[in-house]
Order: sequence, then structure tokens, then C-alpha cells
Amino acid sequence: MTLDDTDREILAILEQDDATPSATLAEKLGITEGEVEERIGRLADTRTKILVVDDEPDTLLPLTRALEADNYAVVGAVDGAEALRKVSNDTPDLILLDLMLPKLNGYEVCMRLKEDPATRHIPVIMLSAKGEIKDKVLGIEIGADDYVTKPFDLLELKARIRALLRRTGA
Repeated sequence: MTLDDTDREILAILEQDDATPSATLAEKLGITEGEVEERIGRLADTRTKILVVDDEPDTLLPLTRALEADNYAVVGAVDGAEALRKVSNDTPDLILLDLMLPKLNGYEVCMRLKEDPATRHIPVIMLSAKGEIKDKVLGIEIGADDYVTKPFDLLELKARIRALLRRTGA
């Protein structure tokens, strides 16, 4: 998880007095009480975070539920631009990335992530109905750590997720 200056200020204040009310933190930092509570909740969640990027609710919702059942913190995005925003706001430990997305496709998202020193370390598993060897090779060559074709077996996907997380120490 990447901390910004506001997160660090919250932590510093809470280190001095962990009973500081959210309203007091909000006033000191010039943000809303709701934002303080959201940030504290995010900081307190130590589960492995997975960003699932897919514009198909039939894939996104069941996959989110299955990963949450395994105690992962799951964040969803429905297009490539939203995925990049979510990565910059709250760095995930792993990304499951569909190829066929609105706004920015999965290849473009992966390339941008792997070109950026702040995000290149995040493992990416591409999920796609495109099962041709050339599609898989392209995905791996632009930086994906793994490539899984749809429809996928959930047990196999979970095993691939665990393997990548073991390798990265997340």
C-alpha cells in the first residue's frame, strides 16, 4: 500500500493519541470526516489487495465474491482509465486485467503500469477470451506476469494468484 502525505499525517497524529476523533483529524487536515474514516479504514485493512479490472459484471461480481471469500481485499474497475486511477490512489498487491476494456484496453493499461517505476513491481495476470498464442505472447512481452484465458477454472486462477503473490512477497 502506498501512503500519501495525508495518510502519513493521520498516522503521525494517531501515534501521539490513538483516541483522536475523526472530526478533530478532519479539522486539522482540512478534509472531510468521511475521508478521514475511509483513509483510516484503508490503513487498517492489512489483507492482500487485488484489483479486478473487467467490464463484464458476469465476470467481475462472481470473481470478486470468490476472492473475498479467500480473505482478499478486492477493488473493482470497469475500464482501463478507472484501473489506472485506482492503482495510483491505492496500490494493489496484484491486478487481474481483462484485455477487452472500454477507454483503454488491457494491453495499454499493462504497458503504462510496467513503464512506471512506481507500479512496475505489481504483478499482472491478464484475463481474456483471446486465446491465440500471439495474444498470449503479446501480453507476456508487454509485461504481464501471467495470462489466463476465459472461461477460466477458478481453482487454477486462485493457484496462479497465490504463486505470484508468493514470488513477490505480498
